[in-house]
Amino acid sequence: MIALKKGVPRIHYYNQDFVDVYVRSWNLIDSNWVRGTKESGMDTTMFHDKNHDELSIVKACFSSFYLVYSNRVYSSSATLDVFYAKQEPSGAIRSCYSLSTGQAILKDDNPLGLCPPIFSWVEYDIYHKNGAKKRVKDVLPILNDYFNWLDQVAFDETIGLYHAPLAATMMPDCKPRANAVYMVDFNCQQALNALYMSYLADIMNDKELSFRYKKRYFMLKTKINAMMWNENVGFYYDLDEDTKQIPARTLAAYWALLAELPTEENADRLIEHLHDEKGFATLNPFPSIAVDEEHFSLHGNGFNGGVYPELTYMVIKGLEKFKKFEFAREAAAKHIYFILDRLHLEGDETGHFWSCYQPMSDGIAHVGAGEVNLNKKDDLSMVCLATITLMIENIVGLIISLPRKTVDWIVPTLELMGIENLSLKRNTISILCVKNHRQSWEIRLKSEKLYYFTVNLVKIKKKTLPIPSGQCSMLIEKL
Repeated sequence: MIALKKGVPRIHYYNQDFVDVYVRSWNLIDSNWVRGTKESGMDTTMFHDKNHDELSIVKACFSSFYLVYSNRVYSSSATLDVFYAKQEPSGAIRSCYSLSTGQAILKDDNPLGLCPPIFSWVEYDIYHKNGAKKRVKDVLPILNDYFNWLDQVAFDETIGLYHAPLAATMMPDCKPRANAVYMVDFNCQQALNALYMSYLADIMNDKELSFRYKKRYFMLKTKINAMMWNENVGFYYDLDEDTKQIPARTLAAYWALLAELPTEENADRLIEHLHDEKGFATLNPFPSIAVDEEHFSLHGNGFNGGVYPELTYMVIKGLEKFKKFEFAREAAAKHIYFILDRLHLEGDETGHFWSCYQPMSDGIAHVGAGEVNLNKKDDLSMVCLATITLMIENIVGLIISLPRKTVDWIVPTLELMGIENLSLKRNTISILCVKNHRQSWEIRLKSEKLYYFTVNLVKIKKKTLPIPSGQCSMLIEKL
């Protein structure tokens, strides 16, 4: 059995392979920390792949979703703060910077250095895992200036939507989107950004700022639903330069679920495409484009069929918003099995984590236009979203809010599972679902301080109880 990195929480699960991949992830994270130089203006320790000079906003944002579970062994915000420190007087923060020089890296296909505007979503998650209200106060002006800069350089007032190059999205080589100008994911992300900016303003009790962002959110929601939603197909599409819909089904549409844009009825229609074998219902969920798209590749071919952990994570978090907990958990488990397959190889060959996987069979996807496969090996920034975050939040099923002093446990099925020594600031808790000596299922809890525990047995029972300090247990059948 692999030894777990000291200090991080331990998970329990009936499938030991799932536990092992979780443990291995934490142990490999150690090797992905680098320190910048004073000359670059990045004289701090950051989470970054040592093999690359480019420091990416997207990777910094998504890595925070699992670093928050490290019990402060690792900082979830250090790399984000490096980007905030680079903010220009205009409010601009560029998509990537050189680790060696500290300069923004601007490319021909993305001259402004635009990137998915998801800072506020990330900061809201950090707040609920560490409870640091002061951080919200410090970052809110930075994020407000960044939002205003995006309005200046990317917002089309005539149309009411944002334009951005494909390279500014998380699907840079997606062929069906080559002619898109008004990207569905970028606009949904900005709607998400506005929604969570209002939440951050609410935390600071800034009613004026909160109202301003709620107003912007509903304006974007109305525009996206009016111009990008296709009623006949039940799907969100990109728009070309003439604002005509480009009829290509890609995972970019599922940012709409995360931003809570569709009605319940339209959300169900959008989710149906995830169950469609000609859509996104592949063995490894979810391919970057639909199976029946002209450019879909069984070998992945990057964002033309490849399965990326960050996109699967995004879809799963969107499913949660519409209470599709069982489907979300099933998709998370399937995806992790495919990651495991590349770790447990036969013979003497060493297994690895990869950036992209094939949709229909075991194996890594091909990335890049040439014969050389540019699929990145052991680049943990995205794959740990599955092996740590989805493991805790969807396989084990725990949703935690430190400011509210709450732990919600969504239990789709009764199995041996739980978490041990999870730190909620100055309160360490353990939760475990086991069978007792009478072969009845019970939940055993241990805590240093009072918190509120909600157990949600999907389709059976939901109950909230105050959990006192010390140890206690509850029988499932008595709930």
